[in-house]
Amino acid sequence: MEVLSNFHFSGILIGICTFLTIGIFHPVVVKAEYYWGTRCWWIFLVLGMVGITASLLIENVLLSAALGVFAFSSFWTIKEVFEQEERVKKGWFPKNPKRKYKF
Repeated sequence: MEVLSNFHFSGILIGICTFLTIGIFHPVVVKAEYYWGTRCWWIFLVLGMVGITASLLIENVLLSAALGVFAFSSFWTIKEVFEQEERVKKGWFPKNPKRKYKF
């Protein structure tokens, strides 16, 4: 165990949090566009702003970094929701039969 005390795991933990956050956001984009279309973009804007604010206020480096990753993943999701609409338009993803589309 003495050997492990010489390592710093913060970078690895931040990397894992980043990987998991991005992985979770992918199906969120697909489901959000399916059920609400692009009009849900503002939810991700608010989530991103809350994440940035929390990241700035939290002293713990790991938690602050995880919240920063969450915030910017939320901002990226805004772009992805609009691109997901294009993927649905191309037929790459299914349309929601209960929704009316502009195209």
